[in-house]
Amino acid sequence: MRRRQFLGTVGSVALASGVGPSSAPAFAATPYGPGPDGPPTVTPDDLRFRPRKLRPGSPQRAGLLRAEVERMVPAAEEYMRPGPDRPHPSHPGFVLLAARDGVVVEHAARGHALRYARWDAATGSAVELPRDQWVAMRKDTIFDMASVSKLFTSVVLVSLAEKGKLDLDDPVARHLPPFDASDPAKSPIVVRQLVNHTSGMKADMDLQPYPDNAARMGAIYAEPLENPPGEHYTYSDLGLITAGALLEKITGKGLDELVAELITEPLGMTDTGYNPPESKLERIAATEYMPWTGRGMVRGSVHDEKAYYLGGVAGHAGVFSTAADLAVFGQMVLNGGTYGGHRVLGEDWVRAMITNENPGMGAEAARGLGWQLDQRFFMDALSTPVTTGHTGYTGPCLVADPVAGTLFVLLTNRVHPTRDWGTVSDYRRAPARHLARAVPVRPAVARAAWYSGQRDETTATLRVPLKEPVRDDASLRFRLWYDTQSTDVCTVEATTDARPGDDSAWTPVPLKLRAGRHRWDSEGDFAGFSARRWLHAGGELPAGVTAVRWRYVTDEEQQGRGIYLDDIRVLSGTRPVFMSLRPRDNARIKADGWKLSED
Repeated sequence: MRRRQFLGTVGSVALASGVGPSSAPAFAATPYGPGPDGPPTVTPDDLRFRPRKLRPGSPQRAGLLRAEVERMVPAAEEYMRPGPDRPHPSHPGFVLLAARDGVVVEHAARGHALRYARWDAATGSAVELPRDQWVAMRKDTIFDMASVSKLFTSVVLVSLAEKGKLDLDDPVARHLPPFDASDPAKSPIVVRQLVNHTSGMKADMDLQPYPDNAARMGAIYAEPLENPPGEHYTYSDLGLITAGALLEKITGKGLDELVAELITEPLGMTDTGYNPPESKLERIAATEYMPWTGRGMVRGSVHDEKAYYLGGVAGHAGVFSTAADLAVFGQMVLNGGTYGGHRVLGEDWVRAMITNENPGMGAEAARGLGWQLDQRFFMDALSTPVTTGHTGYTGPCLVADPVAGTLFVLLTNRVHPTRDWGTVSDYRRAPARHLARAVPVRPAVARAAWYSGQRDETTATLRVPLKEPVRDDASLRFRLWYDTQSTDVCTVEATTDARPGDDSAWTPVPLKLRAGRHRWDSEGDFAGFSARRWLHAGGELPAGVTAVRWRYVTDEEQQGRGIYLDDIRVLSGTRPVFMSLRPRDNARIKADGWKLSED
């Protein structure tokens, strides 16, 4: 197996946000999004990069709410033990790092990097080591990055494209002739399809039976396609393995050398690389008990079987890193391709790298050049159309949100001692949600706005009862800020009943919404992303209206940042009959699940 000395640095994350008070926005103030018909949004073209270097600091310095920052680590700790919906822990330990605008507000280690001797498949139980052999997690614990390694391969690929050494639309076989030699169906596959997962290649295959790397790569190239190139999204390790081989063929250098030369050496990431040396073993988190690979408890060699059989260096897996190093890597992207005076990519190439390559293929397929986009299953309320990052099978994740300027790194050894633990990403979402909530939303007009909260599988209702029915020219006006999961929907409703008994007494209020040059209509409901900015909303109410309400219904998992309402007005013609800015009117609001919030 090839060994490469680690190269790298320790640090945290940065960019700017348009929501909180700490700095100017990281994206353009206008026009937001591609056109005026529909809610505003944010695209990579809107991003304006403000390079930051990671440094420790307080939540206040980062413009974050201290109480929410302090909830992140306890939220992650909850998953180190069984819970109501999980009979076993999600992971035995973690390292968490969170930052905003380059200010690292949390960097903590909990639990154990090594705790178990093996997994007893017959009894379905973990066999612990003697307690004196347990190894505590440290802030500088080194983790197997698993599929987060794909991001390193992708950055190398984009860097070589920027340098003119390849074209993203070149046929793969032009640079890698064996690729289609035994399977002409692969001839149309172009380079970008290897990393946006539309090559049509299968997800996986067993490389153990083959005698050497040449035979293994030959088997990958010969494996029949699952779909015609470019027609479907299939998350494929084989595509990234091929991308790594292509980079090696073009440059004549190993992928480990390229990652060191183009990424980790310039950025000072001394704890990041492939095949970690024995000298670092005591800082490496153990992964899985894997006797079927000829190993026992794996610690210090790559967990992924395909990468293991390929010698520890592969395009889809093999990188080891720390939370601090990975934060530098993420901050480099948030900075527009630069960090600490070293430029890895040009700004336009970063924008291209985080532009969705797979529109129309479904939410799961939203990817740039290797980088996942807007994946709420692990990003939770940090999600936006330009939020980017990746997860790894062994338990790590990286999330970078350019809109709020936040960076979230959570490294766990969730497969220790078995891959049957931590199979759901709720352990990632829980602390990420608190980081998202820590970015304050200042009310549009009043000192405090009505806030929906972030709760799964609930209905939150805000009701405005009127003193008497409004019979002439009734209308509703309010200020609105929303950022929700698309399936978490808020509906504005009205009733003409004096004492509405059930939901059948309420009907949706058709709405007109606007934000800057954007104008759009709604049948009364709204959900999704609207650029995290305050909007104007309003609609005509039925004659004789007695009350108005906002009913926010969430599903069983995943959240956005929530909903805020401010300056609520019910009018009779031009005469206000209810104004939330009047304290006596605001006090009449009936809130179930909503609360007044200054942030």
